[in-house]
Amino acid sequence: MSAPVRILHLHSSFAYGGKEARAIRLMHAFGRNATHTIVSGVPERTEAQGAIGRHIDWQIAQNPPPLTGKPSVARYEAIANFLRRFDLVLTYNWGAIDGVMAKRVFAKGLPPVIHHEDGFNEDEATRLNPVRNMYRRMALSAAHALVVPSDKLMAVARGPWKQPEARLHLIGNGVPVDKFAGGVAPDAIPGFRRKPGEVVIGAVAGLRDVKDLPLLVRAVGGIAVKVRLVIVGEGPERQAILDAAEAMGIDDRVHLPGFLPEAWRYMGLFDIFALSSKSEQQPISVMEAMAAGLPVVAPPVGDIASMVAPENALYMGIDRHEVHLRDRLQALATDPQARRKVGEANQAKARAAFDEAAMIAKYKALYEGAIGRPGALG
Repeated sequence: MSAPVRILHLHSSFAYGGKEARAIRLMHAFGRNATHTIVSGVPERTEAQGAIGRHIDWQIAQNPPPLTGKPSVARYEAIANFLRRFDLVLTYNWGAIDGVMAKRVFAKGLPPVIHHEDGFNEDEATRLNPVRNMYRRMALSAAHALVVPSDKLMAVARGPWKQPEARLHLIGNGVPVDKFAGGVAPDAIPGFRRKPGEVVIGAVAGLRDVKDLPLLVRAVGGIAVKVRLVIVGEGPERQAILDAAEAMGIDDRVHLPGFLPEAWRYMGLFDIFALSSKSEQQPISVMEAMAAGLPVVAPPVGDIASMVAPENALYMGIDRHEVHLRDRLQALATDPQARRKVGEANQAKARAAFDEAAMIAKYKALYEGAIGRPGALG
């Protein structure tokens, strides 16, 4: 048996979100064929490690060179020396782009680097930063490949980032759809119990400014029927969300249980799935909601409108205005038959389009090709 592939993951942050969920699903798929070392560009944000299975050989790197800071040949050299310990380097989002730049500056003897871009934070949610565009173009010339999950990001990669087709890979996200078809336990969300007659609106997102969850709270606060809002996730905007709930007088109807792994255990407790983000691309949480048979209400950001089934189109927002979001949530909250019809259509589309098996096969082929070891990852 050949030695496991030594993979280094350079994350902008290892707080739990879509890219972390996907990376962990791939770790699980590769099993004992790989070992994993993880670096978080924000060292205190590593809560996604709670979703990594015990059978996986992994570690959080101790005292790695900083991924962020002013451009510096010395810092790039330190990163490059760190990369030399591994067979394959995977970098994720802007916060880890210096891992790619280190490869450009000190290419000799370094393993292949594959960069993944999954979207933008609030600083580029509405307008790309021209300086960052130029920096990405320079750094990515050294990458073995650039992977994006959405058509909109593919257009950005071809346009402002000027990446050649040979380097680009569009690999859509995927989820274990079969797991969402099973039942859920009533106590799967700590501290939550459904009350008779209420409609439960759920969201799964990092509690960050770019997700604009206070807007969702305000929208839910205006619904004229009995609803409960459950937001699964953790992050710096937690207090802002609680403040918005108190201001709307619904603090007793907004529940924040924190980060929860394995969404199939709790997603079915919701009646409606909602997002209010300023920026998204191809959110895994939407796929998970669809796989669980939920209707989705969200603004028209990223690829969401094309992800959901046609039956769901009526409930997609025309913009991010909280009144428009409220109206679509209320239409579903007052119509259980519509929720059931739309949810069934979404579930069927999730089964047809978003099963993770195809995603895993594409990543496996890309990673094995980069290191020249077909079959190395199982």
